[in-house]
Amino acid sequence: MSEVKIVVAVDIGTSKIVTLIAKVDELVNVLGVSEVPSAGVRKGQIVDIEESVSCINSSLEAAERMAGYSASHIIVSIGGSHIESQNSRGVVAVAQPEGEIRETDLVRVIDAAKAVSLPSSREILHVLPRSYIVDGQEGIKDPIGMTGVRLEVDTHIISANSTSVRNLEKAFSEVGVDVDSIVSSGYASSLAVLSDTEKELGVVLVDIGAGTTDICVYVEGSVAYSSVLPIGARHITNDLAIGLRISLESAEKIKLYLSNPAKKQIKVSDQEPLEEEPKFKEKSDEVDLASLHLPEELSKVSQKTLIDGIIRPRLNEIFTMVGLEIKKSGFIGQTPSGMVVTGGGARTIGVSDAAKRMLAMPVRIGYPANIKGIIDEIQDTSFSTVVGLAIYGKNVEVESSLPFGFSLPKLPFGQIKFNKYFAKAITFFKSFLP
Repeated sequence: MSEVKIVVAVDIGTSKIVTLIAKVDELVNVLGVSEVPSAGVRKGQIVDIEESVSCINSSLEAAERMAGYSASHIIVSIGGSHIESQNSRGVVAVAQPEGEIRETDLVRVIDAAKAVSLPSSREILHVLPRSYIVDGQEGIKDPIGMTGVRLEVDTHIISANSTSVRNLEKAFSEVGVDVDSIVSSGYASSLAVLSDTEKELGVVLVDIGAGTTDICVYVEGSVAYSSVLPIGARHITNDLAIGLRISLESAEKIKLYLSNPAKKQIKVSDQEPLEEEPKFKEKSDEVDLASLHLPEELSKVSQKTLIDGIIRPRLNEIFTMVGLEIKKSGFIGQTPSGMVVTGGGARTIGVSDAAKRMLAMPVRIGYPANIKGIIDEIQDTSFSTVVGLAIYGKNVEVESSLPFGFSLPKLPFGQIKFNKYFAKAITFFKSFLP
């Protein structure tokens, strides 16, 4: 049986910070999960270290309490419109001509593909091999053990702004945990919600967050294009707030109520929600909001105004921009599996209809798959990224093996892990002093 690994994943989002602690083998067995409202993060990037550290601490501690596990190494997501991608090819001669291709040859050819010209302000997050070519034979997924002289690889390279990466690492160094790997949010979501068949046929993943929308295009089983749009579901909330002249909090409640009428009824009555649901679908155009107890005392609003007048135009705009990105990628027409929409924004009413209308392709809503354990909270589109981080973390090795379990981080040595535990030890010894 394969070794079970415990992974701690933290998803830094515009609206929420989620920590997931899970045992990962074939499935993700959730031991602890915690979600806290996000502060100090805007459009997927940290803009206030102090506020974000406080939120990360709260989320991490709550998940640790639930799981009964103390986190020291984490996998974290990074988002924001600074994330870019490009495809690159690497070529090397096989170390032993006419001999077998080994792991070292793969490392060398991927290093060759990684040698792309990037500005000094950017750094590479992922080098994802798409396919290998051995002596002109294309479409090879794993060339180890094959015989050849010339080895080539097509890779997909995802890069990020160095400043955003440093700020993220700084925040976690202040929390007192080591960052094992930083993963692009869109790529993480794709690991959690896409099936192997969809990836092989070709599929577009769209993760609609609060402040950003991640796009990931798979062709022939591997990532071929990825990008991030600086627009998300919070823009719909803003439009509702402006259109109805209410606060953002009230607008968010109305948006969620429209999107999940049945769920809202369950919370109110705890009994047979199906009897309550038809109220929402009556011929009358009025939507009854009295059960939300809004401070603005808004009780009845026209459903047509809300959905057709405010929500739908913004969804149309988001998917028009997604369509332009797919066109820009050059893979339009190579994704017969259509589109999978996930992220918190995928819960918005009419999202799949808007995607079908604007892009003329099959659309489904993507939920995290292959999870077990404490899953009641996370069987939702908004947890796709954090489940994907846990899946990614299964294959991440701790970077070094210094004594006492320390790893060799990219951060200043003095800040590693001492913050939390040494402060407690010093306080303990001080208590014995006269």
